[in-house]
Amino acid sequence: MSAESSNSQALQTTCCIVGGGPAGMVLGFLLARAGVDVQVLEKHGDFLRDFRGDTIHPSTFELIYELGMLEDFLRCPHQELTSIAGVIDDTTVTIADFSHLPTHCKFVGLMPQWDFLNFIAEKARAYPEFHLRMESEVTDLIVENNRVAGVRAKTKQGSLEIRADLVVGADGRHSTVRKQAGLEVIDLGAPIDVLWMRIPRDKSDPEQTLGRFQAGKILVMLNRGDYWQCAYVIAKGTFDEMKRAGLPAFRKGILELAPSLGNRTEALKEWSDISLLSVSVDRLREWSRTGLLCIGDSAHAMSPVGGVGINLAIQDAVAAANALAQALLNRAPLDELCRAVQKRREFPTKITQSAQLFAHKNFIRPALSHKQVVRKLPLALRLLKQFSILRRIPARLIGLGVRPEHIRTQDTHRVQPAPSPQPR
Repeated sequence: MSAESSNSQALQTTCCIVGGGPAGMVLGFLLARAGVDVQVLEKHGDFLRDFRGDTIHPSTFELIYELGMLEDFLRCPHQELTSIAGVIDDTTVTIADFSHLPTHCKFVGLMPQWDFLNFIAEKARAYPEFHLRMESEVTDLIVENNRVAGVRAKTKQGSLEIRADLVVGADGRHSTVRKQAGLEVIDLGAPIDVLWMRIPRDKSDPEQTLGRFQAGKILVMLNRGDYWQCAYVIAKGTFDEMKRAGLPAFRKGILELAPSLGNRTEALKEWSDISLLSVSVDRLREWSRTGLLCIGDSAHAMSPVGGVGINLAIQDAVAAANALAQALLNRAPLDELCRAVQKRREFPTKITQSAQLFAHKNFIRPALSHKQVVRKLPLALRLLKQFSILRRIPARLIGLGVRPEHIRTQDTHRVQPAPSPQPR
């Protein structure tokens, strides 16, 4: 139901999700599929934002299989990584081997995030309970009697007010929702930033995505077909210093890591061709308050190490749908269930963040500060190089994560359960 004037609109829904990223879109899809009326608000006009996580993990492929959509999803253009390797000076080390995972897809998929989100949106629109509102930027929460009762947003048509039984903050690491809710953030610190850029890809370039480490420099190259999406890791706060040194010096640093790029680094013509991602690692002390739950990066910002942020966000969404769908349908109390979502997802979050901080301290920061050629690989990398079976450990942490979730909600329009996962 709605009441509308020339420049304002008011709506009532069961669940209002703020943010159309992986967490928000997957949760919106799963709740609508279960029969819950959902409004998803996304501040941008489309999903075409560059420099976002492009990895689809085996655990996410498994969820898509459980939903009966894997065959359709695999038709979307993507690349498949059965392993992840790093090049330390002239030594190549395979870090993770996904071929042994107990999943249908034994690889990490590389797919632009906008393609993933468009796929989920297309499937979700099949359900009349799903409503996606683009160009709707949430600016404030509606709080009544210490309960979050909805949101206020600005749109191209004017102001929008949505009242809901539950508001879900899925609006990323700079979450408006968690700020307006006054939720306490525990900052765990991060010693790095990342510079994102595009460099043209040649047909003769290797297919494999690699991380390159050399004399104080780290470069990760993601294969996007006709170009490389490159992540250049720097010590936190040093970007201005690099800019003062000049763009030619920056391009030279890229070439020292990846000489095969040749003159293609000339595609970086201005500093505006390079985007700074200020890395933060944090989590909320409490993920919820009455009428509100935060998930994904809104609840816990992750380091780009391992590319697992999107994985955790989607797992949060599945756990939230499993816990809340029936209660939302029944208009039942939600406080305890929201706390249960945090209890279930906080453990994998803490373990993953601890692993990332360990990597920052023991691998990345030393690599950035070490300006000489590496004469001897760190012990962990020597073990991975010598004993292939050990590569299954990082593969499981990256590919499946800690406590992977499964679809427990029903498709109320089909009235049949999702298939049980059957690894092949």
